Amino acid sequence: MPRRPRVILPDTPLHIIQRGNNRQACFAADEDYCFYLDWLKEYSVKTGCSIHAYVLMTNHVHLLLSCASSEGAGALMKALGQRYVQYLNRTYRRSGTLWEGRFRSCLAQEDTYFLVCQRYIELNPVRAEMVSHPGEYRWSSYRANAQGEANMLLSPHPLYLALGADAIARQEAYRALFRFELEPALVDSIRQATSGNFVLGDGRFGDQVARALGRRVMPGKSGRPRKLPEPESGELPLGEKVL
Repeated sequence: MPRRPRVILPDTPLHIIQRGNNRQACFAADEDYCFYLDWLKEYSVKTGCSIHAYVLMTNHVHLLLSCASSEGAGALMKALGQRYVQYLNRTYRRSGTLWEGRFRSCLAQEDTYFLVCQRYIELNPVRAEMVSHPGEYRWSSYRANAQGEANMLLSPHPLYLALGADAIARQEAYRALFRFELEPALVDSIRQATSGNFVLGDGRFGDQVARALGRRVMPGKSGRPRKLPEPESGELPLGEKVL
């Protein structure tokens, strides 16, 4: 059975998750995390991808990024994954696959879900009960986004920059978003969209992406297939598809 094409559009935030095969550990020492982040920065520049948020968990990785082209995310994850596996196999004298097949992803509606998705990513260590506060976890973007820690890997998204007139104001506003946990239904929505390679957004956003790609991009409902809506007068397509 052919694999579903990815739902990816240029310059639109994309949430990516990549797990270790059979949930095996991907990181064993501090050096492993550091090398992964160094190569993430190197290949993000080469592939035209901007990293907005990330978290490296023991057996999986979350990224939130935007790419200048539809091919950028796939090129980034392929180059990064191969480089890291070569390092891991050489360092730990192992062989075989590390990653659980293709990475999973979902396109995130900017005005509604971008900051929600960023919070979801940086709260992962808290939900996993590894720490009690995201600032306690070293291998995520929270300390940079919320506390001003220097991090040359990150490229702040315009919605993050709009939180305040300067860095101090932005960080204070960003920290305020973490006063409450994400609602379970919202967490489930993010997980469903990412696991299913769907869009994370409202119906209008889903319709816009569906028109741009010419196919369904949200979970289907029982009953007869729904015809894709016709473009509204003067409406421009969001972008192009990529496999």
